[in-house]
Amino acid sequence: QVQLVESGGGLVQPGGSLRLSCAASGSIFSINYMGWYRQAPGKQRELVASITSDGSTAYVDSVKGRFTISRDNAKNTVYLQMNSLKPEDTAVYSCNVGVFPTFDVQRPSWYWGQGTQVTVSS
Repeated sequence: QVQLVESGGGLVQPGGSLRLSCAASGSIFSINYMGWYRQAPGKQRELVASITSDGSTAYVDSVKGRFTISRDNAKNTVYLQMNSLKPEDTAVYSCNVGVFPTFDVQRPSWYWGQGTQVTVSS
């Protein structure tokens, strides 16, 4: 089993910055995919950013140039640096990771973090 612990959410003024962290622990051999999703009230959950084991990243258009996803493989942790935050970035942010528990498993198991609230308001 794998546990994900998120941190870093909070209240910030427009134009401010926050850094989210998601640390995975438990039965982990490797993690191929790590992503950040968000869900605002009344809206569907959307993929904000993702990063693969080789460092390839992808972003939703609305955050390009403002958000940066990164990972520390030694710590099994993914980060989301959010700059120039806007009120429309307000949402619950959750991490999602694909974990291989042992070297001989062919498909990853998927886990979600508990979610952290990000509120951008003056």
